[in-house]
Amino acid sequence: MSIALSISCGNVSRTIMPTFDEAVAAYTRFLGGPIAGTQSRLRIEAHVETQKDWSPLHTMDEVRAWYLKRAADCPMKVESIPVLECREWSLHPETGTIRHKSGEFFYVEGLRVSNTGGRENSGGWDQPMLTQVGFDGGILGLLRQRKDSVPLYLVEAKAEPGNYRMVQISPTLQATFSNLKRAHAGRKPRFAEYFEAPAENGALVHYDQWMSEDGGRLTNKRNKGMIVEAPADKPLEAPDGFMWLSLWQIKECFHDDAWINPHLRMLMHL
Repeated sequence: MSIALSISCGNVSRTIMPTFDEAVAAYTRFLGGPIAGTQSRLRIEAHVETQKDWSPLHTMDEVRAWYLKRAADCPMKVESIPVLECREWSLHPETGTIRHKSGEFFYVEGLRVSNTGGRENSGGWDQPMLTQVGFDGGILGLLRQRKDSVPLYLVEAKAEPGNYRMVQISPTLQATFSNLKRAHAGRKPRFAEYFEAPAENGALVHYDQWMSEDGGRLTNKRNKGMIVEAPADKPLEAPDGFMWLSLWQIKECFHDDAWINPHLRMLMHL
């Protein structure tokens, strides 16, 4: 489907690029007319968003330069140490698990797996697992807002100690419930209010559902995936380390070597 519009005047015709809203309207007509429901409108918009870079804020070259600079300037250093030397983590003799002193976050436990005839090792196996306290991990939230009528998404160039190349492009909010409760005694994650209390902040929830995690390493863990749209009449600035990207720009970053983290990748396929 072409998103260009053809305009004729007498013997002269020319092709112009429509605005985002005009392209959405044209695509809706192409599909046979309006489709009821917010989710249907969102899907139509998502199709149009992927056809070109609609961003009124940044070019793709600027996005790449931003990410590469954030990665190059990242001050985080990581070194391997014995597990039992981790500060504020300790071995509990009664359970044989390794836990944080707060009782929050996750713990390391051992599992014995049997009756595995359909797997590579039919005789079963033992392995350590990471188990989230309460099993529900946290919120993976992507904030959407229209800039000059174009939907953009607020992402963060976020450093995690186990990330390939340290810094990856991540959702707006990527926080465990322990972090949201400030069990680490640190600050509240930015923009958490739009996902914890969207209605109070005038936001529209497009997606809110539990999503499973890797059961080969994480015991019964799930995270709540959310896509929330902030009101356009209250423009939000991107703080340091964040950037408003178009859907097209995010998908372009999939062509680079592990720039997009797994949580944002999962939200992009909703």
